[in-house]
Amino acid sequence: MEKHVDDKSFKKEVLESELPVLVDFWAEWCGPCVAIGPSVAQIAVEYKDKLRVCKLNVDLAPDTAKTYCVQSIPTLAIFKNGDEVDRVIGGLPKAMLEKFIKKHLA
Repeated sequence: MEKHVDDKSFKKEVLESELPVLVDFWAEWCGPCVAIGPSVAQIAVEYKDKLRVCKLNVDLAPDTAKTYCVQSIPTLAIFKNGDEVDRVIGGLPKAMLEKFIKKHLA
């Protein structure tokens, strides 16, 4: 299951996670963000033992979005050991999203 994070919880939930984390930077008004939502939710369930999935609404957490220079949404970023290691921008189909995350899983 995805975890919703904000400026206050980002450090604990993402940067301090022992598992790799997929962060979905999104907003409610963003059509492509809403379109990939079900795929992100499925990935959260299917990879729950290998990957944490967090959603960050850029309108509700502008400081974190600014810190990570998120200028377009949806932006999907992988964090490992507190560092961003990869990102992709845009509404990817689930198969492409899985390919993106699999290269970062042990």
